[in-house]
Amino acid sequence: MTEEAQAGADAMSPGPEHDRLKPFLGTFRAEVKLWMGPGDPMVSTGTMTNTMVLDGRYLRQDYMGDPSEGPFPNFEGHGFWGYNGVAKRFEGYWIDNASTMMQFETGSVDESGKVWTMTSEMVDPQGGTMAKRSVITLKDQDHNSIESFFTREGQEFKGMEIQYERAE
Repeated sequence: MTEEAQAGADAMSPGPEHDRLKPFLGTFRAEVKLWMGPGDPMVSTGTMTNTMVLDGRYLRQDYMGDPSEGPFPNFEGHGFWGYNGVAKRFEGYWIDNASTMMQFETGSVDESGKVWTMTSEMVDPQGGTMAKRSVITLKDQDHNSIESFFTREGQEFKGMEIQYERAE
C-alpha cells in the first residue's frame, strides 16, 4: 500500500479520538432543563442509552423521556456522534419527535479531553437562522452534561441544560 493510501485508510479507521467517546457508553439518567423564554425552565427526566456502533466509529445515542405532562409528553430522540478522521473534527447529529429538523453540529475537544464545543447554524422557528453552541462536559465516568446556547439577533442565551448520571 502506498503512503497516501495508508494515510487515507488510517483517516477512515477508528483512532484515539474515537476512544474519547467511550466514557459516555452506558445508560444514564437525565434531568433536562429547557428554557422556552424568560423565566424558569421546564424540567423533565429521561434515560439516555449510548452504544458504540459500526466497529467503534460512532456513538449511538437513544433517549427516552419519562412520561410527563406538558408540550413533550412522550419525548424520544436519537443521535450519532463521532470523529471525522478526514476533516479532523467531531461531528454529530440529533433527531427527535419534538421537531422535523435534523440538527448537525461540528466541533472539537479541549486539551483536557473532557470539554467538547460543538457549533451549528439552524433555521430559527421564529424566522431566519440561529446559531447554536453546545458544550459537552465529561465530569467523570458517571457524570456528564450538555449545555446548549442559541444566538438570535446577536444575543446568545442558554436554551437547554442536561445533567446525566450513570444508572445503576
